[in-house]
Amino acid sequence: MDRQNLTLLTDLYELTMMQGYFKNSNANETVIFDAFFRVNPFGGGYSIMAGLEQFIDYIKNLRFEKEDIDYLAGLGIFDKDFLDYLSEFKFTGDIYAIPEGTIIFPREPLVKVVAPIMQAQLVETALLNIINHQSLIATKSARICYAARGDGIMEFGLRRAQGPDAGTYGARAAVIAGCIGTSNVLCGQLFDVPVKGTHAHSWIMSFEDEYTAFKTYAKMYPSACILLVDTYDTLESGVPNAIRVFKEMKEEGVKLSYYGIRLDSGDLAYLSKEARKMLDEAGFTDAVISASNDLDEYLIDSLKTQGCKITSWGVGTHLITAKDNPSFGGVYKLSAIMGKDGKFIPKIKLSENTEKITNPGNKKIYRIYEKASGKIKADLICLDEEKFTEDKALVLFDPNEPWKKTKLNAGEFTVRELMVPIFKDGKCVYESPKTMDIREYCKNEQETLWEETRRLFNPHQVYVDLSKRLYDLKISLLDQMSNIDISDENIEK
Repeated sequence: MDRQNLTLLTDLYELTMMQGYFKNSNANETVIFDAFFRVNPFGGGYSIMAGLEQFIDYIKNLRFEKEDIDYLAGLGIFDKDFLDYLSEFKFTGDIYAIPEGTIIFPREPLVKVVAPIMQAQLVETALLNIINHQSLIATKSARICYAARGDGIMEFGLRRAQGPDAGTYGARAAVIAGCIGTSNVLCGQLFDVPVKGTHAHSWIMSFEDEYTAFKTYAKMYPSACILLVDTYDTLESGVPNAIRVFKEMKEEGVKLSYYGIRLDSGDLAYLSKEARKMLDEAGFTDAVISASNDLDEYLIDSLKTQGCKITSWGVGTHLITAKDNPSFGGVYKLSAIMGKDGKFIPKIKLSENTEKITNPGNKKIYRIYEKASGKIKADLICLDEEKFTEDKALVLFDPNEPWKKTKLNAGEFTVRELMVPIFKDGKCVYESPKTMDIREYCKNEQETLWEETRRLFNPHQVYVDLSKRLYDLKISLLDQMSNIDISDENIEK
């Protein structure tokens, strides 16, 4: 996976709109677009930002090669002057974003693009494709890791992913969210993350007997010897043969630094308890019991509740495909256009569905923490020129039910601005951390969530509030667009 030119990874209408802007002399009109999502996936209480590094690479490589221009010319819908413009195209705008690994919530901008309208329009599809996918898998993985209650989760989903990119970048997102490693060797190479794996049933079946297969494997990999014990009969054959091999290796003076068994079928709760007894009685109290087999956060949570003795989990299909909620639902909406005076004119999108009405203007986000606990109290979306500090009281209110207010006194809270500059005037000003460093940051981010927000079922939803100025602006625009005059005589006395 060398760096790819993904310029044509776009919907055709982005290009047809670009030509429309070009022909109507507003190609250089500066605008603001916000990328955000409306609902946490999986019925959860939070999501995790991921994919920014790949979006940065996309912007850096954004250019139309000759073969791209030739292809577009062959479609017969683009004029030569527009194609000539594309041949010299480069991104010159500004981009702000929430860093990868950050806890995120619905309706707040994840990425803000400030650029000439043609440039801002072009990047929409790729931005959503990249951020939607990795944020989805990161969020799913965080839930699975939470359900495991501190046990290690290994990402094992490559063969079930929807293609090489989904498997590789999905594995990266899974590691960011807390997985201890991946089976995907390419992901390991590209992003310097741990790669892990054992062996398949075919390894056992290719030998004359199970014991010989185990013995051969253990001799080759004594530092990572996890034996798959369910090829024939888990408790009558698999576990006894594994114990026999462990004993022989010990007698031969071979130190098994990381060893144990893997269960891949059957009643995992029952089998793990019985296997634990057998291993302990044989003196292998430090042997690992690992499990796989169509696991997700709900099954892991149930198995933990049943008192299973599994301490290491390999999760594949349900993680890498986000099987129960396969779309993140991020959108990209115009929020402002720069006027001739250099000031931004706020724009709003109306909808019959209240949740689809956008927040107008040039915005930023403050995260409000309870000082005593360090936990997230709320997020506050405000206009870019507004500034909130910890030395003054802060009043928060629900924009959907504005009579519900909370006052935070000075000294009771801390604030942090979430979005950071990524590109300025087309030049990247941000260096993406290494994946394992993002993972550590994400771990700390998850610790700022209340347990009520992290729970798998009916979680508490964190408030995402609007500042008073942004709220008033939104209501004013809605009133203007309703175009209904309510005169005094129509008001009941």
